[in-house]
Amino acid sequence: MEAQISKSRIKKKSVVREYAEAAVIAVILALLIRTFVVQAFKIPSGSMEPTLLVGDHILVNKFIYGVKIPFIRNTLIPISKPKRDDVIVFIYPHDTSKDYIKRVIGLPGDRIDIFDQKININGTLYDDKHGVYSEVRNLASPNMAKKRYIVPENHLFVMGDNRDHSSDSRFWGFVPLKSVKGKAFIIYWSWPHWKRFLKIVR
Repeated sequence: MEAQISKSRIKKKSVVREYAEAAVIAVILALLIRTFVVQAFKIPSGSMEPTLLVGDHILVNKFIYGVKIPFIRNTLIPISKPKRDDVIVFIYPHDTSKDYIKRVIGLPGDRIDIFDQKININGTLYDDKHGVYSEVRNLASPNMAKKRYIVPENHLFVMGDNRDHSSDSRFWGFVPLKSVKGKAFIIYWSWPHWKRFLKIVR
């Protein structure tokens, strides 16, 4: 009888241990995936309308721009770099506790001239197919006066698609490449805009 009880206890402990080990492995895998592969974000503002709406839940590919060392953000395994027109999530330069999402307009070394609703990059008119502007122009809008920006090495110039309602590089400067978390690629859920389910972000 004592031997049977002992075996029962051992079996019970091994089952508990198996579940505990499985749970630990699952947590570790989830953390690795979130850190290095893909991460979910929710859109809180209208700065990227109509591409992204308030309430959109998106997935961001963190692997596409390379594997970064957590916290110090140095690239361990380079894969590719952000391209013009990519929609990226990055750490806001003036408050590292916040993540922003914008569209890449300028790459390192680019000369960007903005006047009213026109963007010139290195002397060529930019095909601004994603940008939208308000019908009533605000005199305080950065687009009302001609401005020139020279993108520094290892930095990006970003703008929100909702041009007259976006806090972006026109106001607070450039985004360091090391601050880029990844590229938005799909809307996996949206409320109340449920028809946007599984819409590709372009």
